[in-house]
Amino acid sequence: MDSHPASPSAAVPAQQRAPFWRWLAIGAVVALLDQLIKYWIVNQYQWGDFTPVTSFFNLVRAHNTGAAFSFLANHDGWQRWFFIGIATLATVFIVWQLRLHGAQKLASLSLSLILGGAIGNVVDRVSRGYVVDYLDFHWAQVHFPAFNLADVAISCGVIGMILAELLRWMHERRIHAPPK
Repeated sequence: MDSHPASPSAAVPAQQRAPFWRWLAIGAVVALLDQLIKYWIVNQYQWGDFTPVTSFFNLVRAHNTGAAFSFLANHDGWQRWFFIGIATLATVFIVWQLRLHGAQKLASLSLSLILGGAIGNVVDRVSRGYVVDYLDFHWAQVHFPAFNLADVAISCGVIGMILAELLRWMHERRIHAPPK
């Protein structure tokens, strides 16, 4: 008889897998909200239009063919498919991790935010060829690169993953510390 489980998730007790769909739902809500806001921006603004909201924040319609901070934006189009490929691989990896480690709340929430943000931006890349950005923060005539809800979710997810790993590391260190 084979002692290996049929799938990686079969080795994880059902009570630890239970939150899996909840984590996927969080990612789906993030992606949906991001797409709804982008839909509204695209229908209300022309490229480059903006509305001042405060002395340091505008709603704007910007297009980004690159990644964060317009990284690789000035290339001849190959980056679109490169970023779609990376997002696809990240999505598969994140879903797999959520399936295996759904009981780890902070890490799973963080992965869900990253998942939703990645999907929100990849939908733009597939359908438009660029990502719609709409949040423009500025100070003393200097503008931070425009971004969107998907970017916020990804950033918060990365911060959450770092925090989850730091907390896990500190917990492991306490468990294995020699007695005083």
